Amino acid sequence: MPRRRRPEPSDSNLLSIEAVERLLNRSRASIYRYANLSPDVLNLPFQADRLNPELRTSREDPLRFHPNEVARFARDILGIQQVSIEVVQPEETVTHDLLRQILAELQAIRQVLTDK
Repeated sequence: MPRRRRPEPSDSNLLSIEAVERLLNRSRASIYRYANLSPDVLNLPFQADRLNPELRTSREDPLRFHPNEVARFARDILGIQQVSIEVVQPEETVTHDLLRQILAELQAIRQVLTDK
């Protein structure tokens, strides 16, 4: 049985329900019907005939799907022959630049503190 990895908070390569809807050209309701979900069990074992979400730590965590899993499901189960999923990194913004500067400053402060 293939192992799924636990999503990390910074893992921006995972796809949301909305992204899967657009990629598969299916409604939200059909994505939920395809997905390997249960109201009683948080993380079900892998099922080859279902769309398997990434592992979640609580029910409040949003459903996220790995692009390879969506492509596998589209190709093997839905029979979509031309499957290409491209994950695009978000554009650089002023916020990203500011966060990078804050990180650099914190790293410099840490370096000064550890050198003493």
